[in-house]
Amino acid sequence: MAAARLGRPLPGSSVLFLCDLQERFRGSIVAFPQIVAVAARLLQGCRILGVPALVTEQRPDVLGPTVPELGAQDLPRLPKTAFSMLGAATPLLGDPKIRSVLLCGIEAQACVL
Repeated sequence: MAAARLGRPLPGSSVLFLCDLQERFRGSIVAFPQIVAVAARLLQGCRILGVPALVTEQRPDVLGPTVPELGAQDLPRLPKTAFSMLGAATPLLGDPKIRSVLLCGIEAQACVL
């Protein structure tokens, strides 16, 4: 069986979803600062390549805003009340030009469902 091959993100057909990197998780997620640092580098790379990005926030009224060190203050924020990002991201996923989605978040079994 041939190995899967990952392509490179392309500006016209890729999007980055940054999922639930919020203040309330800072003290409860192991390696949270490192996770945010990697996510920030991924976001910086996407900005250089011209790949659009968006941020989802799980119940921001309860869990707080996205952490500032991510550097995503200028990005659209989509609040959500379900674990899945699908509802929040549906408008972008319906775009036929989008062929690649980069997912970045914590608690992948829940936040990036």
